[in-house]
Amino acid sequence: MLTAIIIGVALVYIGLGALVFFMQSRLVFVPFRTIDATPDDVGLPYKPVRLTTDDGLKLLAWFVPSEKPRATVLFCHGNAGNISHRLDTLHLLHKMHLNTFIFDYRGYGQSEGKPSEGGTYRDAMAAWHHLINTEKIPPGQIIIFGRSLGGAVAAWLATHTTPKALILESTFTSVPDMGAKLYPFLPIRLLARIRYPTLERMAEVRCPVLVVHSPDDDIVPFAHGQRLFEAAREPKELLKIQGTHNEGFVSSGELYTHGLDRFITRHVAK
Repeated sequence: MLTAIIIGVALVYIGLGALVFFMQSRLVFVPFRTIDATPDDVGLPYKPVRLTTDDGLKLLAWFVPSEKPRATVLFCHGNAGNISHRLDTLHLLHKMHLNTFIFDYRGYGQSEGKPSEGGTYRDAMAAWHHLINTEKIPPGQIIIFGRSLGGAVAAWLATHTTPKALILESTFTSVPDMGAKLYPFLPIRLLARIRYPTLERMAEVRCPVLVVHSPDDDIVPFAHGQRLFEAAREPKELLKIQGTHNEGFVSSGELYTHGLDRFITRHVAK
């Protein structure tokens, strides 16, 4: 009887490990295909853009201009939904007199392909090249801004380009670190095929860095933000906001917007 129980538990454990190993992409990436709204719906003029990645995929992006831009934000969104679910962010950045360029990763919204770690890096680079080559925006006027998983993409992009600044909001140190928190009973570091090693990349970032995180974050622990901040080179700033992972930037109100504004004024729009 005891042997049967042990065998049963072992089979369940192996099954869970196999599920995590082979289903990682579905656990990390949660794309929505339907575009529910556009910037027009919140009164923002915008230009729809079709990006082409270096491996030939077409991606949907939006360029939301400001009349008197202080800088241009290249925004990398999180792991769920698509760009149509970031209209509140577009509106907020527009009120701060910033151009914003937001794109959907492959497999999200109307973008072709299937999401992958390497694919998101290619997608971000396509967005960067569009700003530089088509919109003719100098690198010294571009802020790379990533939220949650998008922060991992943004950190990678900042190590391969020359932006004026990098903003990481509610971002994890790595996927294996997050997996070890969610599945402490599994050898996640051995099973992880998707890594997004944000922490390792911080020492390579050569521009000013703002790390935004809430101690109340219910998905990515505040300690992740602290570690990213500690690993970043100077000049760097840490902005503590309030609220949950998905709502903090809204519920923090002026604490959030004033913090972004101070950083941008100090390091970008001098």
